[in-house]
Amino acid sequence: MSPRPMVRPGGRSARVQASVHAAVRELESEVGREALTVPMVATRAGVTPSTIYRRWGDLQELLSDVAVERLRPETPPEDRGNLRSDLEAWAEQFLEEMVSPSGRDYIRDALLGDPDGSNAGQCSAYAAEQIDVILARAAGRGEDTPDVETVLDHVVAPVMYRVLFRPDRLDAAYAHRLVTGFLDAPA
Repeated sequence: MSPRPMVRPGGRSARVQASVHAAVRELESEVGREALTVPMVATRAGVTPSTIYRRWGDLQELLSDVAVERLRPETPPEDRGNLRSDLEAWAEQFLEEMVSPSGRDYIRDALLGDPDGSNAGQCSAYAAEQIDVILARAAGRGEDTPDVETVLDHVVAPVMYRVLFRPDRLDAAYAHRLVTGFLDAPA
């Protein structure tokens, strides 16, 4: 008789990740990110440093993983009753979160510790999921809708470029201009 595979929904791996992520967040607020070390995080999380190195590789990859989790939206996009209003409200909130000092730190961390691009892909997927909700609601109301990639190209991409490389004059008006620019463009 072969041994039964051990099934642990969530299991130790999920508990370790949650504990390590919590330790990073706590220590960042207590000592600052520049003072963080793997041994310090491991001690706070109640794991060995080798556990962190085995799972994340190094501190930067750990910070990247934590940043991606922090960039995950906590709520669905607001329903304001029509596509334009929904996209403008979402774009304004997205820009506000990304341009904040902590948002910029999370973006940097997510990208710096991302050797294979999976964290960047996850961040992109979060935005795409939010946009998909907005577009599905609009389609359900009978509105003509662009596809998700079009919104990513015309709203998210310019926001991210500006946040990373030209962070001046980023406000709600900028987010609204992006939405208006592509919704009002001739087909």
